[in-house]
Amino acid sequence: MERSPMVRAIVTDIEGTTSSLSFVKDVLFPYSARHMREFVLTHGPQPPVRRMLDEARELDGGARDDAALVDVLLRWIQEDRKYGPLKALQGLMWEEGYRRGDFQGHVYEDAARRLRDWHARGLRLYVYSSGSVQAQVSLFRHTPFGDLTPLFQGHFDTRIGGKKEAAAYEAIRRELGLPAPDILFLSDVREELDAAATAGLRTACLVRGEGPEVNPGPHPVARSFDELAV
Repeated sequence: MERSPMVRAIVTDIEGTTSSLSFVKDVLFPYSARHMREFVLTHGPQPPVRRMLDEARELDGGARDDAALVDVLLRWIQEDRKYGPLKALQGLMWEEGYRRGDFQGHVYEDAARRLRDWHARGLRLYVYSSGSVQAQVSLFRHTPFGDLTPLFQGHFDTRIGGKKEAAAYEAIRRELGLPAPDILFLSDVREELDAAATAGLRTACLVRGEGPEVNPGPHPVARSFDELAV
């Protein structure tokens, strides 16, 4: 991949990019499914949780009690819905799991090393994921490589827009206050990269060789962060 001296900021996806697909699908999602009912019944009266439950109830369009709403949330997990209140609840649950030592946040060694290198060189680093900002911060705070959260200047989730919508990347560009070509977006999903490119961002497709075959389309390919010459 050709070196680009124009890159001043990097926005990275998590799942399949900095972190293993299997960690999210085989560890985090099952954990939230196993603990959702207990979490809602235990923490439901707390204002942040109550707000998310009320938003989920509104999305579902029914006046359900919490016990019935848990069944809806579990179905959404099974269907991999990207609904904001579900993601926020999962983020709170996963933070508890990290603190208890039930698991650590998976980050590829090359990603942790290069993120530290880029930060030391003055590049501005950001995360954009369908997981809530809380979930993002928790994952990067509790890794085998230590707390990586100081490396990032900001986090974005689907509150800024869907990851396959060009408008979301334009909104991120405005937040960063940089010309679009100065921003590099990293992902393993062709549709996300297409949307970022439509907004004028530079792109690179991570092909880590796990999960379904990745179709990079016209985007530059890297098999690890070590192949990203920025």
